[in-house]
Amino acid sequence: MTEEFKVNGELLLSKVKEIIKEGNVRKITIKDKDGKDLMSFPLTFGVVGALLAPVLAAIGAVAALVTECTISVERDQEPKAKKK
Repeated sequence: MTEEFKVNGELLLSKVKEIIKEGNVRKITIKDKDGKDLMSFPLTFGVVGALLAPVLAAIGAVAALVTECTISVERDQEPKAKKK
């Protein structure tokens, strides 16, 4: 399942942090307003804190350079309900 969010550069970092907190995210891709990939990074279960710091720093740098971008979020599929 993939979702996309359009955000201003100044809101990029806070939106990415919000998405990560929601959980079940497999991969995040940040694209410029023309759809060109600026950066992409996978997230694995249990990646938190100090391991995310370099990624968040890079996102902050990208946010300083862009005025408008799109965040593409690839999420794990919801488990299907068991049939009785």
